[in-house]
Amino acid sequence: LSTHSSTIRATSYRRTFGPPPMLSPVSYSSSRLASSSSATRLLSASSLGGSLRSYRGGGGGPLLLRSSTPVAPSSRYTYSSAEKLDFSVADALNQEFLATRSNEKQELQELNDRFASFIEKVRYLETQNAALLAELGQARSQEPTRAGDLFQDELRELRRQVDALGKDRDRLQVERDNLAEDLAALKLDEELHKREDAENNLVLFRKDVDDATLSRLELERKIESLMDEIEFLKKLHEEVGLASEQQVQVEVEQAKPDLTAALREIRTQYESIAVKNLQESEEWYKSKFADLSDAANRNHEALRQAKQEMNESRRQIQSLTCEVDGLKGTNEALLRQMRDLEDQYGMEIGSYQETVSRLEQEIQHMKEEMARHLREYQDLLNVKMALDIEIATYRKLLEGEESRCIIRGRRDSLLEGSSAIL
Repeated sequence: LSTHSSTIRATSYRRTFGPPPMLSPVSYSSSRLASSSSATRLLSASSLGGSLRSYRGGGGGPLLLRSSTPVAPSSRYTYSSAEKLDFSVADALNQEFLATRSNEKQELQELNDRFASFIEKVRYLETQNAALLAELGQARSQEPTRAGDLFQDELRELRRQVDALGKDRDRLQVERDNLAEDLAALKLDEELHKREDAENNLVLFRKDVDDATLSRLELERKIESLMDEIEFLKKLHEEVGLASEQQVQVEVEQAKPDLTAALREIRTQYESIAVKNLQESEEWYKSKFADLSDAANRNHEALRQAKQEMNESRRQIQSLTCEVDGLKGTNEALLRQMRDLEDQYGMEIGSYQETVSRLEQEIQHMKEEMARHLREYQDLLNVKMALDIEIATYRKLLEGEESRCIIRGRRDSLLEGSSAIL
């Protein structure tokens, strides 16, 4: 029975706590020898001289067995041939039994210490488990929902702002495109007006140049005709003078006494003719000069009007150029403002995206924390289940030890009764 119970205990202990301490070869052989010849190797109380057999009972304390029936002194050293027991074998059995009981006591003490430490660990883990469950319940009931609502509200607000910024950017882009189209159309109209004005001025200037050229050619022709007429008059005057001289000579030859009077009369006539011709020439020159002056004045007036129109066109061009420059400056200012707004909106969008990323990271971190708490809780549950299984195994070991102690008590009672009979 002792060997069987020791085998059961060792198997349960090995399955739960690892291999138990091994016995020495002498103890192992002695235990086998005791189990095989337990019925024939009993020492009587008289032969042992009232010696005590000490071993540990179920309560852990030493139990002393003494023979209750007195034995006669004359039969103290009387042995039967079948029940002779070698004192060395008995001593070895006794030492083996004592060593086995002392090992069992040490193992029970170690098991009790481990059991106490397991109980403390279970209590500590149950306390931590309860705290984690309370914290997890509180986190599930309050923080995630409130934080999630706050994050969702802020995320919606940021998305709304991003949409508004996108709409403003699209509107500014449309305005920029419209301004660019208006500026292009204005430039085109301005260039067309400039071209039309230049073409009109060119036509007018060509007409004025043609008129001036015609006037110059007419004046040149008139001057040539006048020069021809002057040459003709000179020749005529010379011929008249020659004819007069010839006539004077003839008359002088005919009437020499009145030569002086005739010369005076001829001179007077020629002087009157010369004065008349000179007056006519002066009047003709004056009339021609007046005509030329009138034509020059007319041309000068036309040129002055053309210059005025050209200056007016230049002033209009300058005003339009200034207006175009102003529109260009306005367009550049709007473009700079739009770029500044785009940069500002880009920075704001970047900050909003960073905030959204940070909030998403915080949400992910909270989810990871919740998952970690759940894993810890699951690990604690697994540890608790393992401890429950270990406690149940230890309880079975204790129950087996109690049953083994009861069986040993019965065996000891039987041994005591047999010793009393002997």
